[in-house]
Order: sequence, then structure tokens, then C-alpha cells
Amino acid sequence: MMSTTTPQAPAAGTRGAALPARLASYGTLLGLLALIVLFAVLKPQVFLTPVNFTNILEQLAILAMIAAVQTVVMVVGDFDLSVGSLASLVGVITAQLLVGGMDPLVAVGLGLLTGLAAGAINGFLVAYLGLSAFIATLATMTSFTGLALLLSNGATVFGLPEGFVWLGQGRVGPVPVPVIVAVILVLLVWFALSKTVLGRSWYAVGGNAEAARLSGVNTKLVRFSAFVVAGFGAALAGIVLTARLASGHPTAADPLMLSSIAAVFLGITLSRAGQPTVGGTVVGLGIVGVLNNGLNILQVNSYVQQVLTGVIIVLAVSLSRLSRKRR
Repeated sequence: MMSTTTPQAPAAGTRGAALPARLASYGTLLGLLALIVLFAVLKPQVFLTPVNFTNILEQLAILAMIAAVQTVVMVVGDFDLSVGSLASLVGVITAQLLVGGMDPLVAVGLGLLTGLAAGAINGFLVAYLGLSAFIATLATMTSFTGLALLLSNGATVFGLPEGFVWLGQGRVGPVPVPVIVAVILVLLVWFALSKTVLGRSWYAVGGNAEAARLSGVNTKLVRFSAFVVAGFGAALAGIVLTARLASGHPTAADPLMLSSIAAVFLGITLSRAGQPTVGGTVVGLGIVGVLNNGLNILQVNSYVQQVLTGVIIVLAVSLSRLSRKRR
């Protein structure tokens, strides 16, 4: 006679324990929706307009470029504190080349090469010399800021050609050019992480570097490549920001570093594996962009906004840790 077993319902304690995990996993997305609803209720005639949503996308475009490549560095288990200062430095260099009469395409190319070289320096310090990412990129962040101030004498560089400024202020139909550039870069990073051998190697090193090494992955080269990608993305962001401002400022992009890290950490909570993903970072960017836009509409003091940015970073890290512990 065959015996049968009756499926047992999950214990109440198990269901209770699963609830915080679900909230941790979807808290970021729910937070974004809550912010949209909040500002839609408080300022519907301003917030809920196509013009404002386009404005949010345009404001997020530069940050999205930096956050996308910051995601790559954080996938391998590191982070890059120098991306903001590098973007500012490349912006100053590009602006000075343009003011000096150089062809815009050549100036942009040299700016991107500067970013690649700076990323290679970071990668060499971390991957081959064995310095911690915090120490190495903190040092280069300080150096890049100093170089930007030195090259510009602490002043803003004006007089950029209109053809170059179009890169930051132009539109293709109703879509701002910076948004198009950001979307292309984000998609490229997503493709690299999701569909390529290098992307799988980045995740392997970030998950367990020793196991990846024993599996035949060149962990040093993989970590090095992540910082090179970050350098390129930061340089591109600095160039587009310079075009948008129609000037090169030695500290223009510096604040974007913390916001990029916050966006990635916020996005980690959406990953079942507890790893950075481009999709999660986009959601994190949405929170940062909607919050800043809504607070500006409500005319909240900019100093208060800085405090809230700090709170967001703490919340992002806390949610990330909670979601990892629950998995």
C-alpha cells in the first residue's frame, strides 16, 4: 500500500522571516514608486508633465554614465572614488584644447584617451600593486582634482565652439543628446556584463576571486579592465558635462561620485544574487533623480538635499546588507 504525504504549509515563523527579505528585495523599487506618487500628489501640475520627465532624464544623463561604469567596478568587488574628479579633469583638458583651436573630434578623442590612461593607472595600482581600491582611488581622486585646478588656475574655461556645445545642449527630435549618449553607454555596459565572456569574468572575480583564479581566470587583468572601463566612462561623462555647461570647471563633476555609488548600492537590493546589475543601477538612478527633482520643485534648501543624499547612501548600504543576509 502506497503511503501518501500531505504537503505542509510553511511555518508561520518562515513566512514571517520571508517578509523582511521580500521588503529588502523590492524596497528600492517600492521607494521609487512612492517618491513618484508623493511628488505627483504635492505638485501634480509641475511634476506630472512630459517637460519635467524630460528634464529628469537630462539631469540624470551625466550621472547615469558614471554610475554605469561604477557598476562594473563594483561587480568585481571594488569601487572607484576618482570617477567624479576624473570627469572634471577631462572636462578641463578638453575645454582648454578646444579654446586653443583644436578640432572638436580630436579634442574629444584626446579627452577619452586621458580617461583610459587614468583608469589604467587605477587598475594598475589595485590589480597589480595590490593596493586597496579605497586607498588607490582616494589618492588618484585627490591628484586629479589638483591637476584640474592647476591646469585651469582654479578658474572656469569659457569660449567653447558651438559644434562641441551641441553634444551637451542639442536635441535629436525631442530627446536631449546627453540622454542618447547615456542610454548607449548604459546598454553597452549591460551587454558587456550580461552577454560577454569578460562580463562573466567580472562577476566571477567579484563573487570569489580565488575560485575564479583556480578556474583559469586572469583575475588581475579582469580587475584592471574594470578600472579602464570606469576611466573611459568618467571621461565621456566629463566631456558631455563640459558641453552641457558650455565651459570647463575644475570641480564640476566631483559630487557625482557619491551619487553613483548610492545608485549602485540601491540597485543591489533588486538582485537575487546580491550583486550589482545595470538594471538595478537604473532604478537607483531613478530614485536619486526623482528625489532631487521633486525637492527642487518644492524649493527645498540645497543643504537639506545634501543631507538626504547621505541618508540615501546609508539606507542603500543597509538594504544591500539586509538583502544579502536574507538570501
